[in-house]
Amino acid sequence: MSPVTPFGSRLRAAMDARGPLCVGIDPHAALLASWGLSDDIAGLERFSRTVVEALADSVAVFKPQAAFFERFGSKGVAVLERTVADARAAGSLVVMDAKRGDIGSTMAAYASAFLDPSSPLFSDALTVSPYLGYGSLAPAVELARESGAGLFVLALTSNPEGAEVQRAVREDGRSIGATMLAHLAAENAGAEPMGSFGAVVGATLGDLSSFDLDINGPLLAPGIGAQGATAADLPAVFGAAVANVVPNVSRGVLKHGPDAAALRSSAKRFADEVREAVAG
Repeated sequence: MSPVTPFGSRLRAAMDARGPLCVGIDPHAALLASWGLSDDIAGLERFSRTVVEALADSVAVFKPQAAFFERFGSKGVAVLERTVADARAAGSLVVMDAKRGDIGSTMAAYASAFLDPSSPLFSDALTVSPYLGYGSLAPAVELARESGAGLFVLALTSNPEGAEVQRAVREDGRSIGATMLAHLAAENAGAEPMGSFGAVVGATLGDLSSFDLDINGPLLAPGIGAQGATAADLPAVFGAAVANVVPNVSRGVLKHGPDAAALRSSAKRFADEVREAVAG
């Protein structure tokens, strides 16, 4: 396989050129209805095409939520394939939000589905769950390195239930979430301008100064917009690691559809606010 520019390098370039923003593609039933679309394959396809056509030439990252496509079966997955291909062809990076996690050959199969360049679902990065042990992610880590893709590992998520696992303390006194961050820092050691192995860290979590977020990799941060966090909150939450934060906005942008100009205006506003906040 010919050398491929690593995801971390491509993400840094996209963030610098287009602004540090990730827009979710979350075609749930209520959102389709608010757009005046039917909750079926036709509505799904129209929604996805509109978002990509409106934003793919200006947004750094898209994050399609696989579940909202999978609920329509094979036809929905076919729409997801086209959405990923069209977004990447237009210059946007794609993080597949599938949160896969398993062991052995099953984890390898999940990795192949999203991180093998020959797969129709090949994406620039994949969200994964490490809660069968970080080592269970090894097949995905290996394939991501080989293909120039990246991973976003669930570390400190914004849902309240996450704390019962992620804030649990190990025998060595370190929390599970902190352990995941340490594993990622090791994966990214020496990478420039930043590594390809990122963490999912909620922007709504408040002061995270007790965690070392300097993993030399990207921090995918859900919670901006509809969930209550703002761009101005980012420096206080992420501290010195704020330059590597990729805030994710879904409803805050998507609620403005199906008007393409309104989608573009909203995404630009969020990206400008984040850039200003990060610059201080």
